[in-house]
Amino acid sequence: MTAAPATPASSLISLSTADLAVICLYFLLVLAIGVYLKRRIKASDDFFFAGKGVGAWVAGLSFVAANLGTLELLGWSASAYQYGMLAVHWYWIGAVPAMLFLGLVMIPFYYVSKAHSVPGYLMLRYGEGSRRLSAVSFAVMTVLMSGINMYSMAVVMKVILGWDIHFSILVSTITVGVYVALGGLLSAIVNEVVQFVLIWAGTLAIPVFGLIETGGWSGMVARIAQRAPTQDYTHIWRNMGAAADNPMGVHWTGIVFGLGFIGAFGYWTTDFLVVQRVMAAKDLRAARIATTIGAAFKMLLPAIVILPGLLGLAVLPMRLTGEAEALRTGGHSFNEVMPLMMARYLGPGFLGIGVTALIAGFMSGMAGNISAFATVWTYDIHKPVFNRLADDAKCLSVGRWCTVVGLAASIGAAYLVMQFASIMDYVQALFGFFIIPLFGTVILGMLWKRATPAGGFWGLLAGTSSSILLWLVVKVNPAALAILALSADAQPMAENLYRFIWSWLVCMIVTVIVSLATKPKPESELQGLVYGLSDMPTEAGVPFYRRSIFAAIVVAVFFLILNLIFW
Repeated sequence: MTAAPATPASSLISLSTADLAVICLYFLLVLAIGVYLKRRIKASDDFFFAGKGVGAWVAGLSFVAANLGTLELLGWSASAYQYGMLAVHWYWIGAVPAMLFLGLVMIPFYYVSKAHSVPGYLMLRYGEGSRRLSAVSFAVMTVLMSGINMYSMAVVMKVILGWDIHFSILVSTITVGVYVALGGLLSAIVNEVVQFVLIWAGTLAIPVFGLIETGGWSGMVARIAQRAPTQDYTHIWRNMGAAADNPMGVHWTGIVFGLGFIGAFGYWTTDFLVVQRVMAAKDLRAARIATTIGAAFKMLLPAIVILPGLLGLAVLPMRLTGEAEALRTGGHSFNEVMPLMMARYLGPGFLGIGVTALIAGFMSGMAGNISAFATVWTYDIHKPVFNRLADDAKCLSVGRWCTVVGLAASIGAAYLVMQFASIMDYVQALFGFFIIPLFGTVILGMLWKRATPAGGFWGLLAGTSSSILLWLVVKVNPAALAILALSADAQPMAENLYRFIWSWLVCMIVTVIVSLATKPKPESELQGLVYGLSDMPTEAGVPFYRRSIFAAIVVAVFFLILNLIFW
């Protein structure tokens, strides 16, 4: 592993007094929110679930903001530079259908089952073994994801401000630790909404000024075609007929099945980090509307995340490289395209807002992972394994200490990112390890009453193990990528998509085989845990135009229109 440079890098620009004032005010604001909300934390339910009193709009914005950290801003702008418009798939087909499905189908089911988390549902459906395995896997993943946000922040400070990496990590980590430890999930949710607004305010100028410089969309497309004449970087479907026809080296089956079905539904319906935000809503109706609000905003995010990466292809004078090569040569990596574009287009005052937006994104991503880590560790690991008799006060205390422990572990995880060409390759690898097999276990448990406790445990273990094994095989022997991704033209992101498919299939097959060979639970123990054996809530008596399905249909229509426009 290549160590991060410990000495300060030369900054691209200098911040004015106004810029520094904006950044300082932001840090004071988030700390003040944590201190103010501490008075509302009376019990563990307030700390871990925000007292289940959050409105639909706040829950919806927090739902999408929890997935809009610095990781997203740096990672997907880097992927857009590397792979072109194909990165949009992670915002449209890789998010919107699954988010709507969560609200219409999964959230009502979570409410009926009365599960406090996804591992909690596995305990009710399959037993303690599956719960512990998924809880430990999720805890490891959140620490690793939090480490990515730390590293992302260090990249911002290095490129724009020339700050020392270790100093920037320390300051931001302390800030997140204080406001999450004080205010719990509610503090994280409120700050995520503030951060969502700041991210838009601080980054919207980049695509506006970038398109002005390039002469609009057609001018940008022409510049990209001139610089990269052998690849189509500006369409999302027409170049997916063969892996050799697009920069990602992926066939449409990888996008539709690996991302659109397995990857998206796995993340948006079973990753507790995002599900937790929706479950904090004040009632079921608010929770269902929140997912639709989140899906609508998700469709708009490529304007401030993907478009800067495309503009970087068109206007940046230098050619960006993978992280390892950038560290070796002293150049700029894919991960630095967003701060490079900020340096290009944002002047005094605006720059302070832009840097604050990236800091806000870091806070959002890290706080989301840490609050989810604290909840799962407390309820699904500490209480059932170490202290079954823990009372409410003890759970609250453990949750706050978990915040500190999670942050400390995340610091070490930050340096793992440097082994990957781009941040999102790392993120997708983690999802493949921990989230994709979990989706197979959960969906079989919900839909098939014959799935047994042994089948759930061994299927989840086999799926997770196979994903890690496939990743290691490609790392040791890069030639295996062509076999795994079914194409000699496959790039790292394509490998992730097809690994999703293989590990999910392994999970499903093992679960079915073991379940058929073992004794299932009686139906009396599956009430509220399996479709067909559960009384699902309805919206009978509510006018159609006010039902959650109507709002979902409206969002789905716009989703289809956008895909056709950029076909």
